[in-house]
Amino acid sequence: MKIGVLAVQGAFAEHVATLDAIGVEGVEVRLPSDLEGIGGLILPGGESTAQRRLIDRWGLREPILDLARSGAPIFGTCAGMILLSHEILDGDEPVFPLLDVSVRRNAFGRQLDSFEGSVAVPILGDQVVHGVFIRAPIVERVGEGVDVLARLDDGRIVAVRERNVIATAFHPELAGETRFHRLLTTMAAEHDDPGEGSGRRHHPTRRTGLAR
Repeated sequence: MKIGVLAVQGAFAEHVATLDAIGVEGVEVRLPSDLEGIGGLILPGGESTAQRRLIDRWGLREPILDLARSGAPIFGTCAGMILLSHEILDGDEPVFPLLDVSVRRNAFGRQLDSFEGSVAVPILGDQVVHGVFIRAPIVERVGEGVDVLARLDDGRIVAVRERNVIATAFHPELAGETRFHRLLTTMAAEHDDPGEGSGRRHHPTRRTGLAR
């Protein structure tokens, strides 16, 4: 099993290290050819505007969209959530409009307003997720086909899922949290070889006892 990590800019090394910690090979993706043979893809946090430019410079937009359309799981964190959204309220055009959501960038303020906090994510089990919010976006609208996976105590949405695409406003990989990566790997395995689990190929919502 190989999982790709978009590595044109941002915190991609931390995602590769998290995959390594759970025994999964992480592949740094900078060119379309790097997508060959991967079972899923992670879009890391970073600077979404810089990532947008580099995605187009290296011809990655359509190959990544094709990967997602094939049913392979995609996981975006922070800037990755922005790249995956249908609507970016701050004015940018969408890059990979795979999530029927509207997001607002830097919704919590500037870098100095970054914070850490516990987030309940029922799909991952009863143990809360420790999230790191760094110039994080917020989801202000969700479409009918989107599942809200997590909210803050004030009700603001910070994690969503639509079919094979998951996005979080926070960075689990910076807090030693591995359950999102384990879920992504499970989804990739089911996509690769659905077998009798084909009915949940794009939407495995069972709690599977994912260890942190």
